[in-house]
Amino acid sequence: MKTLSARNIGLITSAVMITFSMAIYGFMKSFENSLQYIAYATYVAGIMWTLLRFKKQTNGKAGFKQFFAEGFKCFVLVSFMMVLFTLVFLLLHPELKEQMAVNLRAGYAGAADLTPVDIENRVAAAKKNFLPAYLMGAVLSYLAIGALFTGLGAAFLRKK
Repeated sequence: MKTLSARNIGLITSAVMITFSMAIYGFMKSFENSLQYIAYATYVAGIMWTLLRFKKQTNGKAGFKQFFAEGFKCFVLVSFMMVLFTLVFLLLHPELKEQMAVNLRAGYAGAADLTPVDIENRVAAAKKNFLPAYLMGAVLSYLAIGALFTGLGAAFLRKK
């Protein structure tokens, strides 16, 4: 029986995460809820699946470096796929930028040190930088979570 590669596990994990994300958005009309943690739990599960499969494949004789390299193949692919999904989703849903502007404007409304012109300037700047800022946040968060859990898993599973 052929085992799955780290890349294939990454593709499966990405597909499940995207499906969960779309379902959550479809039902909740927002990503700002605790259900989004299901996608992150799926991400961590995919990384652990990769590392446990690798441990079985190597009979537990791999070191930290080999485990991390195997997990890296998975989490980098998942990160790429999720950032690509985020880009496409944001381009298909321009109303999210407007929703962010409304929320930001409401958040600034109570600030005593900001004039209405200051608020509008900040909202305009946020709208201008919405896509790059959101994508950068996605890149950094997926890579950081992937590296963290791959490192922890590799440290725990490495040969002693």
